[in-house]
Amino acid sequence: MGVSRAQALGVVAGAAPVAIAAATGVRPPGFRRPGAVERPSARRRRERAERRTRVLGLVAGGLTAAVAGGELARVWKRGSAPMPTETTDLVGAAEEAVRETVLVAAAGYREASAEERALVNVLLAFTATFGAARFTTHGIRRRGRVGPFRNLVVGDSHVHHFVPGIILAFLAGGASILARDESLDPYLAIPFGAGAALTFDESALLLKLDDVYWTEEGIVSVQIAFITVAMMSAAALALRVLRRGERQVLEVQSEGWRTSPHAPTASPTP
Repeated sequence: MGVSRAQALGVVAGAAPVAIAAATGVRPPGFRRPGAVERPSARRRRERAERRTRVLGLVAGGLTAAVAGGELARVWKRGSAPMPTETTDLVGAAEEAVRETVLVAAAGYREASAEERALVNVLLAFTATFGAARFTTHGIRRRGRVGPFRNLVVGDSHVHHFVPGIILAFLAGGASILARDESLDPYLAIPFGAGAALTFDESALLLKLDDVYWTEEGIVSVQIAFITVAMMSAAALALRVLRRGERQVLEVQSEGWRTSPHAPTASPTP
């Protein structure tokens, strides 16, 4: 069976990187030798990296869950929802406790200063964008696209997502400096945090000047450290915001109960 010219050119093009690597000892970017078997030492390094990734992910997720669960328990204990031992309608009591917890968080956010709200928005935008970027790039790597997102190629160049990240953070930060209006900072903090996340997500690429996004350096080193720091910082700051919300919501409810005509009164002493 004959071989077409296109097939022959494809074979030559596929063999060229192998010949270059063999002759020069330099591996072209993204090159992987056909049929290459992962060495035991490389497999051990990869497995250690994956274990560290899982541990860091569990720590970050556990910290966030601990903050949310701890605040729910505090509100449940101090709020108007009956405790589990005081009611048979556990679902209804839990719904009331969750509702009050949301009110506490919202009130605390409103009472926070503009700087604190801006920092909360930066951390939340950073964490959400980082997770979305990782999820999207993973899907693009496996399926070629995720919804409207796919690899952007201009000419012969692949435009990495740190490029729009730098632009977004630069524009938001510059607008904040030029506006000199603290009331705008919480809003500008959202695109700034998103841009910083897109940039830091590919920080290993910028440091190595090579596309190491899916290598040990790209996945474990800088990116997971940044998302862990972001979640820890958000948790520490959220505690202050939630405490302010508790004072506003729960103490007002307690004061209203004490002044209510249905509140119990102390019996007169004989």
